Amino acid sequence: MSYFNDKFSAENIDAEYINFEIDSIKKLMPIFKIHTQLKGLNVTIPYKEQVIPYLDRLSENVQLIGAVNVIKVERKKNKIKLYGFNSDIIGFKESIEPLLQARHQRALILGTGGSAKAVFYGLKQLGIIATYVSREKKSSTTLTYEELDADILAVNTLIVNCTPVGMWPHVDECPNIPYELLTANHLLYDLLYNPDETLFMKKGKEQGATVKNGLEMLLLQAFASWKFWNS
Repeated sequence: MSYFNDKFSAENIDAEYINFEIDSIKKLMPIFKIHTQLKGLNVTIPYKEQVIPYLDRLSENVQLIGAVNVIKVERKKNKIKLYGFNSDIIGFKESIEPLLQARHQRALILGTGGSAKAVFYGLKQLGIIATYVSREKKSSTTLTYEELDADILAVNTLIVNCTPVGMWPHVDECPNIPYELLTANHLLYDLLYNPDETLFMKKGKEQGATVKNGLEMLLLQAFASWKFWNS
């Protein structure tokens, strides 16, 4: 939130970035009627997928991923048009690409929500084969945490945490993977950034793995959001 307000101040833009907390997606549309100057929104968990039926047009990435985190608002003749975009995929790709090595050919994505879908297609665009990991068997292409063994960890040298496990204040929690099987060949990327070093990252680092949090991704997707709103 501070990024946009700092940008508005630095560029003398008469605008404010504020937070709308809603307990149901059904409360989305009244926001646009009350705040008639609203030009755009970012969408966070758990509404990245639920918001889609309310939108008038979806970007190609959204149609591919099935999740929205940016809404552009256009008002014409008292009618509101809502356009959905996904900047998560842009932020993730730009953030992780400099860390990738030839050995990072396959990845495990912890979680199956909207952010996980953006990561999946971002990796696909980078030429990396990814598999979802969930607590329950959701499909033949999804692994459970209990199925993660030495053979799977040896092949999947990139692991991306797209769950909220380990986020402040629950800093003593982490995804249930066999950390003892990690090596210096592994790259662990956590979409979380509070705390700076999650337990997931700490345990990976102890095994010699390269680790990175999601703060840079947050900033990069914010840049992309700004471009969508001003396109």
